[in-house]
Amino acid sequence: MNDKERVAKKAAMDISHGMVVGLGTGSSADCFIEALAQRHHEEGLGVQTVASSIVSMQKAQNLGLPIIAIEHLDQLDYYVDGADEVTDDLVLSKGQGADLVREKILATAADKFIVLIDQSKRVKRIGERFPVPVEVIPFSWHLVAKALRRIGGQSLLRPNANNSGLATTSYGNLVLDVDFGVSLTAEEIDNALNAMPGVIEHGIFRNLASSVYIGVAGDVEEL
Repeated sequence: MNDKERVAKKAAMDISHGMVVGLGTGSSADCFIEALAQRHHEEGLGVQTVASSIVSMQKAQNLGLPIIAIEHLDQLDYYVDGADEVTDDLVLSKGQGADLVREKILATAADKFIVLIDQSKRVKRIGERFPVPVEVIPFSWHLVAKALRRIGGQSLLRPNANNSGLATTSYGNLVLDVDFGVSLTAEEIDNALNAMPGVIEHGIFRNLASSVYIGVAGDVEEL
């Protein structure tokens, strides 16, 4: 069992019978879905799940987990997902996979949001390893980029996987990857992006994480 599987198993053990569980997207979330499905089948753990992406929904369905549509969600006990960057005060950067809208909706709705990472994801400041992803309405991207420059953000439109065009989100929007340097705090960036017309969602997740499970040399630490 590797560190990623170990933190996923710990998160799966937190889940109780009757819970509604949000499923994140990415390799850490995949390990959690597998661990949860194992408990569902081997222990008869009764859960309902809601997915943050089509990929996660298909994986959960293939493993036999009961799925409910996000449109029918009226309560969410747990949301479990990975992160691209995590600071010591539990501010996250997410969105390298561009499923920002659903991820932030579920993270905000959940009673507990558990984040699964390894040591490489820990940073001193948001933006240290990755630019901040900003999902924008296609016709607004140029104006948003101009507004970002005014607050010190240098942005590039994200290309698609084979560099033949632009990456688009599940909702047909574009993604600006923004380097804010060291001039602004995560709180200042978060507030500025939340107030910026044309921005649909962005990758700073602040005041949302309940706990971070970190795989460290065969053990799990909690932040």
